[in-house]
Amino acid sequence: MKQRKLYRIFLIAGIVIAGFFLISGSFYTYWSVASPQKTCLSCHEINPSFNTWEASAHRDISCFECHGTALSNGLHSLKEKSGMVFTHMKTDVASENLRMTELQLLQTMERCKNCHESEFTNWKSGGHSAGYADIFLHETHNKTEQLNGDCLRCHGMFYEKTTADLVDPISQQGPWKLIEPEKTRQPVIPCMACHQIHAPGETVRQPDFANPNNIFYARNLTKNSVGFYSRHEKKHFQLEQLPRPDMVLFGDTVQTPADPVYRLCVQCHAPSVWHEVGTSDDHTPVGVHQGISCNACHEPHSNNQRNSCDKCHSDVSKNCRLDVRTMNTTYANPASSNDIHFVGCVNCHPDQKKKSN
Repeated sequence: MKQRKLYRIFLIAGIVIAGFFLISGSFYTYWSVASPQKTCLSCHEINPSFNTWEASAHRDISCFECHGTALSNGLHSLKEKSGMVFTHMKTDVASENLRMTELQLLQTMERCKNCHESEFTNWKSGGHSAGYADIFLHETHNKTEQLNGDCLRCHGMFYEKTTADLVDPISQQGPWKLIEPEKTRQPVIPCMACHQIHAPGETVRQPDFANPNNIFYARNLTKNSVGFYSRHEKKHFQLEQLPRPDMVLFGDTVQTPADPVYRLCVQCHAPSVWHEVGTSDDHTPVGVHQGISCNACHEPHSNNQRNSCDKCHSDVSKNCRLDVRTMNTTYANPASSNDIHFVGCVNCHPDQKKKSN
Protein backbone atom coordinates (compact mmCIF):
# COMPACT_ATOMS: atom_id res chain seq x y z
CA MET A 1 0.00 0.00 0.00
CA LYS A 2 2.77 2.39 0.95
CA GLN A 3 4.66 1.50 -2.22
CA ARG A 4 1.64 2.33 -4.38
CA LYS A 5 1.14 5.63 -2.61
CA LEU A 6 4.84 6.49 -2.99
CA TYR A 7 4.67 5.48 -6.64
CA ARG A 8 1.72 7.81 -7.22
CA ILE A 9 3.55 10.69 -5.53
CA PHE A 10 6.63 10.18 -7.74
CA LEU A 11 4.43 9.81 -10.81
CA ILE A 12 2.54 13.02 -10.10
CA ALA A 13 5.78 14.86 -9.28
CA GLY A 14 7.32 13.55 -12.52
CA ILE A 15 4.33 14.70 -14.56
CA VAL A 16 4.42 18.15 -12.93
CA ILE A 17 8.18 18.53 -13.54
CA ALA A 18 7.90 17.25 -17.10
CA GLY A 19 4.98 19.58 -17.73
CA PHE A 20 6.94 22.51 -16.31
CA PHE A 21 9.92 21.84 -18.58
CA LEU A 22 7.64 21.23 -21.57
CA ILE A 23 5.80 24.51 -21.07
CA SER A 24 9.01 26.42 -20.27
CA GLY A 25 10.80 24.90 -23.26
CA SER A 26 7.90 25.69 -25.58
CA PHE A 27 7.73 29.27 -24.32
CA TYR A 28 11.51 29.66 -24.58
CA THR A 29 11.49 28.30 -28.16
CA TYR A 30 8.63 30.59 -29.13
CA TRP A 31 10.36 33.60 -27.57
CA SER A 32 13.60 32.79 -29.42
CA VAL A 33 12.08 32.41 -32.90
CA ALA A 34 9.11 34.79 -32.85
CA SER A 35 9.40 38.29 -34.31
CA PRO A 36 10.44 41.14 -31.97
CA GLN A 37 6.99 42.69 -32.38
CA LYS A 38 5.60 39.76 -30.39
CA THR A 39 8.43 39.42 -27.87
CA CYS A 40 10.86 42.28 -27.18
CA LEU A 41 8.21 44.95 -27.74
CA SER A 42 6.25 43.57 -24.82
CA CYS A 43 8.37 46.05 -22.84
CA HIS A 44 7.56 49.60 -23.94
CA GLU A 45 11.13 50.71 -23.11
CA ILE A 46 12.40 48.62 -26.05
CA ASN A 47 10.43 50.65 -28.61
CA PRO A 48 13.14 53.28 -29.31
CA SER A 49 15.77 50.58 -29.83
CA PHE A 50 13.41 48.54 -32.00
CA ASN A 51 12.59 51.52 -34.20
CA THR A 52 16.25 52.28 -34.88
CA TRP A 53 17.02 48.58 -35.45
CA GLU A 54 14.14 48.29 -37.93
CA ALA A 55 15.67 51.06 -40.05
CA SER A 56 19.24 49.77 -39.81
CA ALA A 57 21.32 47.46 -41.99
CA HIS A 58 20.91 44.79 -39.27
CA ARG A 59 17.11 44.69 -39.51
CA ASP A 60 17.14 41.19 -41.04
CA ILE A 61 19.15 39.86 -38.09
CA SER A 62 17.25 38.65 -35.04
CA CYS A 63 17.73 40.55 -31.78
CA PHE A 64 18.89 37.34 -30.11
CA GLU A 65 21.76 36.84 -32.58
CA CYS A 66 23.46 39.91 -31.10
CA HIS A 67 21.96 40.19 -27.63
CA GLY A 68 21.69 36.49 -26.87
CA THR A 69 18.92 34.63 -25.09
CA ALA A 70 18.22 33.75 -21.47
CA LEU A 71 20.41 30.66 -21.84
CA SER A 72 23.14 31.94 -24.19
CA ASN A 73 25.75 31.75 -21.45
CA GLY A 74 24.09 29.15 -19.26
CA LEU A 75 23.04 30.05 -15.73
CA HIS A 76 24.84 33.39 -15.95
CA SER A 77 22.49 34.57 -18.71
CA LEU A 78 19.45 33.18 -16.93
CA LYS A 79 20.40 35.04 -13.75
CA GLU A 80 21.08 38.23 -15.69
CA LYS A 81 17.83 38.16 -17.69
CA SER A 82 15.83 37.27 -14.58
CA GLY A 83 17.39 40.23 -12.78
CA MET A 84 16.40 42.53 -15.65
CA VAL A 85 12.78 41.34 -15.47
CA PHE A 86 12.73 41.76 -11.67
CA THR A 87 14.15 45.29 -11.94
CA HIS A 88 11.62 46.16 -14.62
CA MET A 89 8.69 45.01 -12.48
CA LYS A 90 10.05 46.58 -9.30
CA THR A 91 10.75 50.06 -10.66
CA ASP A 92 9.46 52.26 -13.42
CA VAL A 93 12.48 52.38 -15.74
CA ALA A 94 12.40 55.31 -18.14
CA SER A 95 13.22 54.45 -21.75
CA GLU A 96 16.12 56.89 -21.92
CA ASN A 97 17.80 55.09 -19.02
CA LEU A 98 17.55 51.63 -20.56
CA ARG A 99 21.12 50.89 -21.68
CA MET A 100 23.38 47.89 -21.76
CA THR A 101 26.06 47.65 -19.11
CA GLU A 102 29.69 47.46 -20.21
CA LEU A 103 29.74 43.70 -19.57
CA GLN A 104 26.60 43.16 -21.65
CA LEU A 105 28.09 45.27 -24.42
CA LEU A 106 31.30 43.22 -24.44
CA GLN A 107 29.27 40.01 -24.61
CA THR A 108 27.42 41.44 -27.60
CA MET A 109 30.71 42.42 -29.20
CA GLU A 110 31.89 38.82 -29.02
CA ARG A 111 28.95 37.94 -31.27
CA CYS A 112 29.96 40.59 -33.82
CA LYS A 113 32.69 38.27 -35.08
CA ASN A 114 30.08 35.72 -36.17
CA CYS A 115 29.42 37.97 -39.18
CA HIS A 116 32.40 40.35 -39.11
CA GLU A 117 35.18 37.84 -38.59
CA SER A 118 37.77 39.67 -40.72
CA GLU A 119 37.12 43.05 -39.08
CA PHE A 120 37.21 41.50 -35.61
CA THR A 121 40.50 39.71 -36.34
CA ASN A 122 42.07 42.91 -37.67
CA TRP A 123 40.86 44.86 -34.62
CA LYS A 124 42.32 42.19 -32.35
CA SER A 125 45.74 42.59 -33.98
CA GLY A 126 45.73 46.39 -33.74
CA GLY A 127 46.30 48.98 -31.04
CA HIS A 128 42.59 49.58 -30.43
CA SER A 129 42.20 46.15 -28.79
CA ALA A 130 44.24 47.24 -25.74
CA GLY A 131 42.93 46.16 -22.34
CA TYR A 132 42.45 48.18 -19.17
CA ALA A 133 45.79 47.03 -17.74
CA ASP A 134 47.63 48.02 -20.94
CA ILE A 135 46.35 51.58 -20.65
CA PHE A 136 45.88 52.36 -16.97
CA LEU A 137 48.90 50.44 -15.61
CA HIS A 138 51.36 51.79 -18.18
CA GLU A 139 54.22 52.86 -15.92
CA THR A 140 55.96 55.26 -18.31
CA HIS A 141 52.75 57.11 -19.16
CA ASN A 142 51.50 57.27 -15.57
CA LYS A 143 54.77 58.81 -14.39
CA THR A 144 54.66 61.37 -17.20
CA GLU A 145 51.01 62.32 -17.00
CA GLN A 146 48.78 61.78 -13.99
CA LEU A 147 45.66 59.70 -14.47
CA ASN A 148 42.44 61.73 -14.44
CA GLY A 149 38.74 61.46 -15.13
CA ASP A 150 39.06 62.43 -18.78
CA CYS A 151 41.05 59.24 -19.54
CA LEU A 152 37.74 57.37 -19.77
CA ARG A 153 36.53 59.62 -22.60
CA CYS A 154 38.53 57.49 -25.04
CA HIS A 155 39.77 54.56 -22.94
CA GLY A 156 36.77 52.92 -21.30
CA MET A 157 33.91 55.13 -22.45
CA PHE A 158 31.38 52.46 -21.42
CA TYR A 159 32.80 52.04 -17.90
CA GLU A 160 30.03 53.01 -15.49
CA LYS A 161 32.25 54.38 -12.70
CA THR A 162 35.16 56.82 -12.43
CA THR A 163 38.91 56.53 -12.89
CA ALA A 164 39.30 56.65 -9.10
CA ASP A 165 37.06 53.57 -8.86
CA LEU A 166 39.24 51.80 -11.43
CA VAL A 167 42.88 52.54 -10.51
CA ASP A 168 44.76 53.08 -7.31
CA PRO A 169 46.56 55.40 -6.64
CA ILE A 170 45.59 58.43 -8.74
CA SER A 171 49.05 59.94 -8.69
CA GLN A 172 52.32 59.90 -10.58
CA GLN A 173 53.85 57.68 -7.92
CA GLY A 174 53.15 53.97 -8.37
CA PRO A 175 52.92 51.12 -8.18
CA TRP A 176 49.46 51.18 -9.73
CA LYS A 177 46.85 48.43 -9.58
CA LEU A 178 43.36 47.85 -10.91
CA ILE A 179 40.75 47.92 -8.15
CA GLU A 180 38.72 45.52 -10.30
CA PRO A 181 41.29 42.90 -11.43
CA GLU A 182 38.72 41.17 -13.66
CA LYS A 183 38.98 44.14 -16.05
CA THR A 184 42.66 43.47 -16.78
CA ARG A 185 42.13 42.11 -20.31
CA GLN A 186 38.78 43.75 -21.04
CA PRO A 187 39.12 46.02 -24.11
CA VAL A 188 38.92 49.75 -23.50
CA ILE A 189 37.94 50.51 -27.13
CA PRO A 190 35.29 47.95 -28.14
CA CYS A 191 33.54 47.91 -31.52
CA MET A 192 30.73 50.14 -30.23
CA ALA A 193 33.16 52.96 -29.48
CA CYS A 194 33.23 53.71 -33.22
CA HIS A 195 30.20 51.79 -34.52
CA GLN A 196 26.53 52.39 -33.82
CA ILE A 197 24.94 48.99 -34.39
CA HIS A 198 21.40 50.36 -34.82
CA ALA A 199 22.47 53.19 -37.14
CA PRO A 200 20.20 53.87 -40.14
CA GLY A 201 21.38 52.01 -43.21
CA GLU A 202 20.57 49.67 -46.06
CA THR A 203 21.21 45.95 -46.18
CA VAL A 204 23.83 44.69 -48.63
CA ARG A 205 22.49 44.20 -52.14
CA GLN A 206 24.05 42.69 -55.24
CA PRO A 207 24.74 45.25 -58.00
CA ASP A 208 22.67 45.51 -61.15
CA PHE A 209 24.81 43.51 -63.55
CA ALA A 210 22.62 44.60 -66.50
CA ASN A 211 24.03 48.11 -65.98
CA PRO A 212 27.79 47.67 -65.35
CA ASN A 213 28.36 51.39 -64.72
CA ASN A 214 26.06 51.21 -61.72
CA ILE A 215 28.37 48.70 -60.05
CA PHE A 216 30.67 51.63 -59.34
CA TYR A 217 28.70 54.84 -59.71
CA ALA A 218 25.52 53.76 -57.95
CA ARG A 219 27.28 52.14 -55.01
CA ASN A 220 26.26 53.40 -51.59
CA LEU A 221 29.36 55.01 -50.07
CA THR A 222 27.83 56.23 -46.82
CA LYS A 223 29.31 55.10 -43.51
CA ASN A 224 26.20 55.37 -41.36
CA SER A 225 27.36 52.86 -38.77
CA VAL A 226 30.56 54.79 -38.06
CA GLY A 227 30.33 57.36 -35.30
CA PHE A 228 31.76 58.47 -31.98
CA TYR A 229 30.28 57.33 -28.67
CA SER A 230 30.22 60.20 -26.21
CA ARG A 231 30.64 59.00 -22.64
CA HIS A 232 29.26 62.31 -21.35
CA GLU A 233 26.13 62.31 -23.55
CA LYS A 234 25.80 58.50 -23.47
CA LYS A 235 24.96 58.39 -27.17
CA HIS A 236 26.57 57.99 -30.60
CA PHE A 237 27.21 60.90 -32.90
CA GLN A 238 27.37 60.02 -36.59
CA LEU A 239 30.17 61.35 -38.77
CA GLU A 240 28.15 64.20 -40.29
CA GLN A 241 27.33 65.39 -36.77
CA LEU A 242 31.00 65.64 -35.80
CA PRO A 243 32.73 68.97 -36.48
CA ARG A 244 35.64 69.32 -38.88
CA PRO A 245 38.23 70.97 -36.64
CA ASP A 246 40.12 74.13 -37.52
CA MET A 247 43.84 73.37 -37.17
CA VAL A 248 46.84 75.70 -37.18
CA LEU A 249 50.60 75.32 -37.49
CA PHE A 250 52.77 78.24 -36.36
CA GLY A 251 49.78 80.55 -36.77
CA ASP A 252 48.87 79.40 -40.29
CA THR A 253 45.63 77.53 -41.02
CA VAL A 254 46.11 73.90 -42.02
CA GLN A 255 43.99 72.08 -44.58
CA THR A 256 42.40 69.15 -42.74
CA PRO A 257 41.24 65.97 -44.51
CA ALA A 258 37.78 66.16 -46.10
CA ASP A 259 37.14 62.49 -45.34
CA PRO A 260 34.55 62.37 -42.49
CA VAL A 261 36.50 59.51 -40.86
CA TYR A 262 39.13 62.10 -39.87
CA ARG A 263 36.49 63.80 -37.73
CA LEU A 264 36.11 60.54 -35.83
CA CYS A 265 39.83 59.89 -35.37
CA VAL A 266 40.52 63.40 -34.09
CA GLN A 267 37.98 62.97 -31.28
CA CYS A 268 40.59 60.89 -29.43
CA HIS A 269 43.77 61.69 -31.38
CA ALA A 270 43.12 65.29 -30.48
CA PRO A 271 45.36 68.39 -30.30
CA SER A 272 45.67 70.84 -27.46
CA VAL A 273 42.96 73.43 -26.76
CA TRP A 274 44.78 75.78 -29.17
CA HIS A 275 44.33 73.25 -32.04
CA GLU A 276 48.05 73.29 -32.85
CA VAL A 277 49.03 70.44 -35.17
CA GLY A 278 51.21 67.81 -33.52
CA THR A 279 50.31 68.73 -29.93
CA SER A 280 48.97 66.19 -27.45
CA ASP A 281 48.02 63.09 -29.44
CA ASP A 282 47.24 64.85 -32.72
CA HIS A 283 48.51 63.32 -35.98
CA THR A 284 46.93 65.66 -38.51
CA PRO A 285 49.18 65.49 -41.61
CA VAL A 286 50.93 68.60 -42.87
CA GLY A 287 53.72 69.20 -45.36
CA VAL A 288 53.56 67.07 -48.51
CA HIS A 289 50.78 64.92 -47.04
CA GLN A 290 48.54 67.79 -45.94
CA GLY A 291 44.86 67.01 -46.50
CA ILE A 292 45.34 63.23 -46.77
CA SER A 293 42.86 61.17 -44.78
CA CYS A 294 43.84 58.80 -41.98
CA ASN A 295 42.39 55.89 -43.98
CA ALA A 296 44.72 56.65 -46.88
CA CYS A 297 47.54 55.10 -44.85
CA HIS A 298 45.94 53.31 -41.89
CA GLU A 299 43.77 50.25 -42.42
CA PRO A 300 40.45 50.91 -40.66
CA HIS A 301 40.47 48.14 -38.04
CA SER A 302 44.06 46.94 -37.66
CA ASN A 303 45.61 50.42 -38.15
CA ASN A 304 48.34 48.66 -40.14
CA GLN A 305 50.18 51.05 -42.48
CA ARG A 306 53.14 48.96 -43.64
CA ASN A 307 52.23 49.06 -47.33
CA SER A 308 50.63 52.49 -47.34
CA CYS A 309 53.44 54.15 -49.34
CA ASP A 310 52.77 51.81 -52.26
CA LYS A 311 49.28 53.26 -52.66
CA CYS A 312 50.67 56.54 -53.97
CA HIS A 313 54.39 56.04 -54.62
CA SER A 314 56.13 53.86 -57.18
CA ASP A 315 59.29 51.97 -56.25
CA VAL A 316 61.48 54.92 -57.14
CA SER A 317 60.23 58.49 -57.43
CA LYS A 318 60.48 59.87 -60.97
CA ASN A 319 61.42 63.28 -59.58
CA CYS A 320 63.75 62.51 -56.69
CA ARG A 321 65.02 59.09 -57.72
CA LEU A 322 64.51 58.03 -54.12
CA ASP A 323 62.78 54.93 -52.79
CA VAL A 324 60.50 56.51 -50.17
CA ARG A 325 59.78 53.09 -48.68
CA THR A 326 63.34 52.91 -47.33
CA MET A 327 62.93 56.11 -45.33
CA ASN A 328 62.16 56.08 -41.62
CA THR A 329 58.69 57.60 -41.76
CA THR A 330 57.44 56.58 -38.34
CA TYR A 331 56.34 59.14 -35.74
CA ALA A 332 57.52 56.71 -33.04
CA ASN A 333 61.13 57.67 -33.74
CA PRO A 334 61.74 61.25 -32.55
CA ALA A 335 64.97 61.31 -34.58
CA SER A 336 63.17 60.68 -37.87
CA SER A 337 63.20 63.67 -40.19
CA ASN A 338 60.72 61.94 -42.47
CA ASP A 339 57.78 61.46 -40.10
CA ILE A 340 54.98 60.86 -42.58
CA HIS A 341 52.68 63.24 -40.66
CA PHE A 342 55.04 66.22 -40.89
CA VAL A 343 57.58 65.60 -43.68
CA GLY A 344 57.95 68.51 -46.11
CA CYS A 345 59.84 69.21 -49.31
CA VAL A 346 62.71 70.85 -47.41
CA ASN A 347 63.43 67.59 -45.56
CA CYS A 348 64.93 66.20 -48.76
CA HIS A 349 65.61 69.52 -50.50
CA PRO A 350 67.24 71.83 -47.94
CA ASP A 351 68.49 74.05 -50.79
CA GLN A 352 64.88 74.95 -51.64
CA LYS A 353 64.50 76.46 -48.18
CA LYS A 354 67.49 78.73 -48.79
CA LYS A 355 66.07 79.86 -52.13
CA SER A 356 62.66 80.60 -50.64
CA ASN A 357 64.32 82.73 -47.96
